[in-house]
Amino acid sequence: MFRFVLVLLACAAFAAQPDEATRRLSRDILKQLIEINTTDSSGDNTAAANAMAKRLTDAGFPAADVQVLAPPGRPKKGNMVARFRGPANGTRKPILFIGHLDVVEALRSDWTTDPFQLVEKDGFFYGRGTQDMKSQDAALMTTFIRLKKEGYQPPRDLILALTSDEEGGTANGVDWLLKNHRNLIDAEFVLNADSGGVNTEKGKPLDVEIAAAEKLYADFQLTVRNPGGHSSQPSPDNAIYHLTDALGRLEHSPFPFELNPVTRAYFEKLVGRDPKSEDIRAMLRTPPDMAAVARVSQDRHYNSLLHTTCVATRLNAGHANNALPQTAQAIVNCRILPGHTPEEVRKDLVRIFADPKVEVRYVDSKTNEAVDTAPTQAGGPPATPRADVVKAVTSVADSLWPGAPVVVDMETGASDSKYTNAAGIPSFGIGEIAVDHDDIRAHGKDERVRVSSFCECVEFMYRFVKAVASGS
Repeated sequence: MFRFVLVLLACAAFAAQPDEATRRLSRDILKQLIEINTTDSSGDNTAAANAMAKRLTDAGFPAADVQVLAPPGRPKKGNMVARFRGPANGTRKPILFIGHLDVVEALRSDWTTDPFQLVEKDGFFYGRGTQDMKSQDAALMTTFIRLKKEGYQPPRDLILALTSDEEGGTANGVDWLLKNHRNLIDAEFVLNADSGGVNTEKGKPLDVEIAAAEKLYADFQLTVRNPGGHSSQPSPDNAIYHLTDALGRLEHSPFPFELNPVTRAYFEKLVGRDPKSEDIRAMLRTPPDMAAVARVSQDRHYNSLLHTTCVATRLNAGHANNALPQTAQAIVNCRILPGHTPEEVRKDLVRIFADPKVEVRYVDSKTNEAVDTAPTQAGGPPATPRADVVKAVTSVADSLWPGAPVVVDMETGASDSKYTNAAGIPSFGIGEIAVDHDDIRAHGKDERVRVSSFCECVEFMYRFVKAVASGS
């Protein structure tokens, strides 16, 4: 009880905070989501989808407007779709809000807290999904419930889809819904709470970001095979050595520097505000100063905006302690700049490794099987920012984070926007959860978010949804 009082006080410390009932509701929803395991290996996304559906119907949404749907034969891969109806005679197409319920695997042995318990300490909420992205899901859910209880009628239909398998797995909810239930989620545009954000330093807002572009996700399987043999007779022709040598070359072989209209505009706005401003200015020249590019790229976030990135994430080798390895494998995860294809990157990896013994195959995201060639379709080009979305974000951001400029940015990972954009529905990232740029723990150990950041996100979503729905 004492801890919960602290949470309420932390939220109430803001000049623009949710009311007490909203603070309690949002915290309860976040706790419920965190404590439902939604990992691909052992979790149940349908349980989370059903829990959120019940909250909406309990708040007054008609049962017919709240559905939980799962692909045939995948009972734990459910997706919740809810419609907040506007005027019956309305002519404007809906707005679709999306967020994923699934989370990345988390080992209790690695964490200092239980990843599937919401723990509040030292001004932070800890738990798997606090950054990516159950806090944003909870903020959206709280907003829909809050608006319904107020008797608000949006000027157009608003759709909320909370889905499966964004983080992995073979039953991506957004892709499946678009292919099988397009009528439920068809919209004029998409607002994705899984990208965008508030970039902070020690809690101080530096900028508020809207994502209008994103990288393309691709996994590659590296395999080295060898006859093996007795470990008492070591050989330099060792599968593990071949593999680790190849990965070492990858570590020291960055992909080419590249800017697109979104990232160029983003860096132009940083000039004069960032400690690296002189180098950024030199990087933006034509031709760019490549020494300045190298210095700017020392910042991990900036590096990911400027380059395709590929990094080893998993290793597996050998079959016995006293035998030379017959097989060594690694997974290399790549985040590919717009305009480039997975097959192009696969060939780049072959060139970088420069070792015919290292086989490079693409891991098909739909089957999880390794295949010889990768897709040849490039990631979508940056979207043209919608003036109404930028205006709505800016109006709310100015009240919550005064002085922090609103910038249009590229998501350095990847999100479900790739499916909605490919389906012809322009998509933008508006997940305004504030995280210090040097404390990004999504997918990592002891994932956490400031209690104050969560409260701000809850209030942002409420104000933003009303602003963007009305076009004001």
